[in-house]
Amino acid sequence: MEKATVTVKGQVIIPVRLRRKLGIKKGTRVTFTEKDGAILLRPVSDEYVRSIAGITGTKGKLLRALKREKERERDL
Repeated sequence: MEKATVTVKGQVIIPVRLRRKLGIKKGTRVTFTEKDGAILLRPVSDEYVRSIAGITGTKGKLLRALKREKERERDL
């Protein structure tokens, strides 16, 4: 079991062993999910995106809208 301390800003350092194992590098996006009183942190990888593809039933419309929004953010 790995441990970390939460800072005043709510930040924690993910132990290097876990970052390496999960491929978390600078700039890696992560998701947080609360389940049964625990916080689950998952890196947003290509594999993760493929695993949730199609769950909304929008036939890709939502993904295309998200990509357009991301492109707009990059242009700012």
